[in-house]
Amino acid sequence: MLINCAAYQDGKKLGDIAPEDIGKYVSRPECFVWVAMKDPGPGELATMQHEFDLHELAVEDARHGHQRPKIEEYGDSLFAVLHNIEVVGGEIKVGEVDIFVGRNFVLSVRNQAEPGFAAVRARCEREPELLKHGAGFVFYALIDAVVDRYFPVLDAIEAEFEKFEEQIFSGKSLRANIEGLYYVRQKLTMLQHAVVPLLEAVGKLYGGRVPQVCSGLQDYYRDVYDHLVRISQTINSQRDTVTTAIQVNVAMITFGETEVTKRLAAWGALIAVPTFIASVYGMNFVQMPELKWAFGYPMALGGMAAINAYLWFRFRRAGWL
Repeated sequence: MLINCAAYQDGKKLGDIAPEDIGKYVSRPECFVWVAMKDPGPGELATMQHEFDLHELAVEDARHGHQRPKIEEYGDSLFAVLHNIEVVGGEIKVGEVDIFVGRNFVLSVRNQAEPGFAAVRARCEREPELLKHGAGFVFYALIDAVVDRYFPVLDAIEAEFEKFEEQIFSGKSLRANIEGLYYVRQKLTMLQHAVVPLLEAVGKLYGGRVPQVCSGLQDYYRDVYDHLVRISQTINSQRDTVTTAIQVNVAMITFGETEVTKRLAAWGALIAVPTFIASVYGMNFVQMPELKWAFGYPMALGGMAAINAYLWFRFRRAGWL
């Protein structure tokens, strides 16, 4: 559906316009039109394609969705795909934002992305000196808003990781910790998939051959690039930390199993000694002088107790018991 459709001139809003009037303002070099849509139908996209003369391949990508983050050039216009990421009920929800940018128009299309850009529009309208740059500045503001939304998501993931990190050495639910840490790593990977492709794409907007629509705004796009670099580095660092935490959890589980094995081996040795002595004297051979000793039985029991006491002391000292 159509959210907003407004015309601007010299950094000031002329007013909201009807979709059928878009062509009148787009044809005026001093004006640009900013349209926002959410989950549009094929007919609505077709209308905007006709009004803005959008490239068929870009429209097809916006219609089908599920695209990789990217910024592509089609003649004098740009087509950008961004992933809008938010945390809902502890889970990561990924939406898509498609942005069409021309010399004097901006069309943003949200697909399964709830947070809108009303605040971005208000910010741009409060800065007429910057809005004079036209569609290029609006394009920057939209990208900057999406990228800034990654920071609270990253903070939420880090807070979730810290919760599991505190439980590593508590000795409780180590296996559950591994499962939780795996999901934390999975969330970081989802965020990384949204950030990494944009690094190269945004880098082309301020260095080298800059698209005409972005000309004069390189400093702003460089700022967005710096944010992406910072987020990417934090994600990589956090992923390494999570991997290390998983390895520590596995080591703790292995250590616990080793401790159990050592205890079982120690008790097995303590049981084996009297079992061996009893089995020897249970063979009923005639030529066994100990069988006729008056103190043979108490000596056998004493020998069992003495050997077991010695083994218990050594195992205890070694930490096996």
